[in-house]
Amino acid sequence: MQSEVKEVSPFERLLSFHVAAVELEDAMDTAALKLSKQMKIKGFRPGKAPRTLVERMVGVDAVRREAVDASLGGFVSAAISETDLVPATAPRVEALRDSDDGGVEVEVRITLWPTVSEPPDFSGRTLEVEVPDVDEEEVDQQVDRLRNQFAELEDVSREAHDGDFVLINLTAHGARGEIEEAAASDFLYEIGSHSFVPGLDEMLSATSAGDIREGKGQLPAGFVGDEAMDVTLKVLVKGVRVKKLPDVADDWVSDVTEFDTVFELREQLEKSLFLMKMNAVAAAFQEQLVEELVAELDVELPDAIIEAEMETTLRNLSHSLKEQGVNLEDFLKATGQDQATFVDDLRTRATRVLRTHILLETVANAEGIEIEDGEMDEAIAALALQSGQDEDEIRVALDSSGRRLVLAGDILRRKALDRLLEEATAVDVDGNLVVLDVSATGDQDDQIDNRDTEGKATADEDITLQADNVSDAE
Repeated sequence: MQSEVKEVSPFERLLSFHVAAVELEDAMDTAALKLSKQMKIKGFRPGKAPRTLVERMVGVDAVRREAVDASLGGFVSAAISETDLVPATAPRVEALRDSDDGGVEVEVRITLWPTVSEPPDFSGRTLEVEVPDVDEEEVDQQVDRLRNQFAELEDVSREAHDGDFVLINLTAHGARGEIEEAAASDFLYEIGSHSFVPGLDEMLSATSAGDIREGKGQLPAGFVGDEAMDVTLKVLVKGVRVKKLPDVADDWVSDVTEFDTVFELREQLEKSLFLMKMNAVAAAFQEQLVEELVAELDVELPDAIIEAEMETTLRNLSHSLKEQGVNLEDFLKATGQDQATFVDDLRTRATRVLRTHILLETVANAEGIEIEDGEMDEAIAALALQSGQDEDEIRVALDSSGRRLVLAGDILRRKALDRLLEEATAVDVDGNLVVLDVSATGDQDDQIDNRDTEGKATADEDITLQADNVSDAE
């Protein structure tokens, strides 16, 4: 197979090659066999008629067209393999012409993955971050969450309001009579939670034990049928109850947590809140660093690569929406986007992802970053744990789909990002060093180092949350 490569643009090549008539013979036989299976030829069972007879009936050109269409992909792959080209997207056939010798002339446009010789200078980067504070009110909120977990309900002889609980019997009637799915007896419901049938909360407001209320409600789509259903609700209020929150005292803390005193509990909650905020600061620091370097990256992205990334993103989104029973049109309406805005946003996101990939790959090449022994196995083990599959099954799937290289690329880019973060420095508004844990494997407790010693954690303190009861505080 004779081929020629021409440079169309820095990241596009036009591959031209000739397929001789003799190279089409096997494809012609296969095409004739396929066509004969679709034809009724007297004296022959489907698929048994000889090629010459099929050609007389449908024409040699028809058989030839079928042969070229069926074998073109293989010829393109073979021609590419003879070159040093590595397509970044699916090759696109630009021209297909008959040649004088009975063969075909093919022109294929190939888009290459953009490469950059050197990354932007990333050594010694300094970015300003805001070191967060945790105020008393935030700690109070966490304590109140814990109190709510251990609150008790007690009966009261007054009207019920938002936040109160009512014990009710509930019935619902639609056009066809009572709807059993919406009926409930001795149902304890929190007014204002809006967690059951729309319309119920309004009916229950200002009710007392013994009250009977009736009003309009609506069963959401999927509750009974595919569509929302207007109903008449009837409730009997059997009792009103309110939360009785426990007093915050040392004995209560020691009973429900692994801490002995209120002071210890609040101190731990403060540390946990601070860690949570510092995690957010670290994430913002990483994002800002990458955005700065991506903006300085001197590279032009071919449209074909951007469009391929857009298609991948759209395909993944559509698949996710389909699993939730939502189509793309409904998604756009729900998010208040028109199609043009959605496509523009898709292109922006795709461009940002691609430029980030190129940045990290350039850093990996410039720094000589490689995948070390065991790192691929660790990544496969993580995938197996996440998916619930056997590690050997993951390996087979990666090899058969050709995605082992994709996984390797993910590992290299993660290591390249770690290198960028190692070279960058975070400072506060006064220029003081701020220690952030932004590595993939770092100990998040080190983030506490950024706090001063006035009633706050020091560098060597262990901030592991000790009580399961207060784990929500993180």
